[in-house]
Amino acid sequence: MRRLPLLTCLLAPVVLTACGQTSDRAAETSALRVVGPFEVHSLDPILDGEIFTRLEVAETLVTADEEGRLAPGLATSWDSSDRDTVWTFDLPADATFHDGSPVTAQAVVDSLELAAQQEASPLAGVPVRAVRAEDEQVVIELTDPYTLLPAVLTHYSAQVLAPAAYAEDGHVEEVIGTGPYRVDSVQLPAEVETVVFEDYRGERPEVERVPFQAVSRPEQRAIMAASGQADVVFGLEPAGRERVEAADGVVMASSLQPRTILLKVNAEHPVLGDARVRRALSAALDREAMAQAVLRESELAATQLLPPSLGQWQADVEPLTHDEDEALSLFEDAGWTPGADGVLERDGEPLELTLTTYPDRPELPALATAIQASLRDVGVDLAVDVTNSSEIPAGHADGSLELGLLAKHFALVSDPLIDIDTVLAEGGGSDWGAMRWEDEDVRAALDALKSGLPEDEASRARETVVRTVQEQLPVIPVSWYRMNAAVTEDVDGFVIDPLETSWRLSSLSWS
Repeated sequence: MRRLPLLTCLLAPVVLTACGQTSDRAAETSALRVVGPFEVHSLDPILDGEIFTRLEVAETLVTADEEGRLAPGLATSWDSSDRDTVWTFDLPADATFHDGSPVTAQAVVDSLELAAQQEASPLAGVPVRAVRAEDEQVVIELTDPYTLLPAVLTHYSAQVLAPAAYAEDGHVEEVIGTGPYRVDSVQLPAEVETVVFEDYRGERPEVERVPFQAVSRPEQRAIMAASGQADVVFGLEPAGRERVEAADGVVMASSLQPRTILLKVNAEHPVLGDARVRRALSAALDREAMAQAVLRESELAATQLLPPSLGQWQADVEPLTHDEDEALSLFEDAGWTPGADGVLERDGEPLELTLTTYPDRPELPALATAIQASLRDVGVDLAVDVTNSSEIPAGHADGSLELGLLAKHFALVSDPLIDIDTVLAEGGGSDWGAMRWEDEDVRAALDALKSGLPEDEASRARETVVRTVQEQLPVIPVSWYRMNAAVTEDVDGFVIDPLETSWRLSSLSWS
């Protein structure tokens, strides 16, 4: 079997030449070279903590298995009492941090309290009364019943770090976790290298060293995968995937993610506040053609907001389809008729809108151009602004955003209810969700789900949410998303975690 070159290739910038390393050398170092588009700009768990849980450096109290079910993380078990207002998490007796210090309940409490103070952490939205240490247990008291607490604790912001990881002001100076790998070196924003933590309480990984490199250009990632300059490459776009599929010694892995590419709509906009206009925009989109042209898979055309990977949240609703006649009829109902130049007009004003998106995900600008063409066919004059991703939350905050094209992950924690509740947040949505839109029935259903319902009632509540969103379209689904990764044939056991919680590198072995 062909053995792939080693770290010296990985660290070469853009000049991608064969390094000629041998199979024996790779086996001796046991280095698994991982490449992805994920730049690391901070050691703070709130800002960039997902890279350290994916690399299995840091652990959360609770994690999720490959099916999205809750599973022990740092905590060995947990239970609740007093109507789910008191939660107790048991800690292992023999766990140590990477600096050799013992894992104590107080150290865990300190990490969780810091996370709960950060608005960007889902833990900040939990009705916490107190977090305290009791021997080798962590107890979290809530003011109200909240069945989703264990799921919230799977979020990377709730990772547990050693006391020595924090400066006096609470910011993270060094990532000192409890996982099977420890950080050996970091060069922000592009490189993190980890090695096996010899005192890990669990089974020792076969892969001993993991150098990770962030590579922003998708074509460069594809070349590195196809030419053997990396062992695992995440974030392959359609063209890159075709390059890799034609290469020897490398295989493709893919997973339909709980992620949707959607149009964020300003529901207080004088035009977009009309649900008929939002439905007309949706009907004008040829999603299948766009998904085929940009993503190379027509099956990724979104027929409703939440993808099939979130089975419980699929409802028997009328699917979103392409129908230009329906779009024109809805526009006419809303008072918009074609002008002399073909652009829709109302009271002498043309229908002109601006769509804002960002290039961090290469498919977004391409989809924005396709959306622009689709809407032009029904008389909408759409301008596309490709800019920094920060402009979308900024436009949400000041009300200036009209339409935003973004990719939203609906399972940043193991229960998608958390992210769905954030997208449709009370008070008019969120930075990466609905904008200036609320519905009483949806809010009541989400609040009831968070409090805990029998499954038959929970099913009806989920259907209320899905059906209302499908009818009113506060966000307009465009396509679902498939994660693609290239893996050398020299590696066994690789799977893509649909929740992107962990890359499960510790379970890999060399062929």
